[in-house]
Amino acid sequence: MRTAKIERNTKETKVSVELNLDGTGEGVVETGIGFFDHMLELLKKHALVDLTVRASGDLKVDYHHTVEDVGLVFGKALDQALGDRVGLVRYGFASIPMDEALCETSLDLGGRPFLVMQCAMKHMFVKDFEVKLVEEFFRAVSVEARANIHLRQIYGDEAHHVCEGLFKGFARALRAAKAIDPLEKGVPSSKGVI
Repeated sequence: MRTAKIERNTKETKVSVELNLDGTGEGVVETGIGFFDHMLELLKKHALVDLTVRASGDLKVDYHHTVEDVGLVFGKALDQALGDRVGLVRYGFASIPMDEALCETSLDLGGRPFLVMQCAMKHMFVKDFEVKLVEEFFRAVSVEARANIHLRQIYGDEAHHVCEGLFKGFARALRAAKAIDPLEKGVPSSKGVI
């Protein structure tokens, strides 16, 4: 079973994540941030993972701490659920059209954390959710999951659609990268370890 359950409690947030990499898109998402919940729902559906996220944070200050800490806990759960990464496909790619927007993702679960996010709408808002927080979330995921994540808005002028494209792209790339390759007998690295 490729599963994990992780909790993180600080003076700013309380976050718990349950993850099953071999799920069907089930689970409950409750962060107190409506738009972020919507994005995480898309992630679990399109990645075909069972994901339960429960978070409470200092939303009266802003959304940053909650979004970042959910990313940290989700990333740690992803790393734990991947285990020794034996037999992984490892790489995933997705190009996602969302109405007028087009976004692409490249993902490597090879153990080296790095995030590149190219998004012209970083400082725009969807309601009261700044798109820049998408970058904060994925940076935290990258570090804790030990994943190389490249996200790119190719074009688009509706911030909601761009965010959906980025989350769906990551989800679809994760769906491919987390798969088990029946031809891969060890870890998918010439080093022999990830």
